Amino acid sequence: MKTKIFIIFLSVFSVSLFISGMANSQVVYITSYKSDADKIIYVSEYKSEADMVVYETDYKSEAKPYSGIWYFTKYKSDADWKIYFTKYKSEADIIVYFSRYKSDAGWR
Repeated sequence: MKTKIFIIFLSVFSVSLFISGMANSQVVYITSYKSDADKIIYVSEYKSEADMVVYETDYKSEAKPYSGIWYFTKYKSDADWKIYFTKYKSEADIIVYFSRYKSDAGWR
């Protein structure tokens, strides 16, 4: 009986982790207004001052939670994050640096 309960618990826990991972993938939509954004982003010219190094992918399936691999969608309803790019570092929630290399992507 304990084994069955443990298996059910483990199954439910695994499914919830999978769903939360999907919800936190990094499909992003660029908003025109700060008030619409979940995160305000400043793009740095230098990797050393970035909180996250971002690699922009052309494939939605490559966007993974907390990996720094972002897929930009055209549709607000498809996005996990709505972001606004600011010109001012002091306004930013996250400072990012865009890399040409997937291997650089991630939090710093």
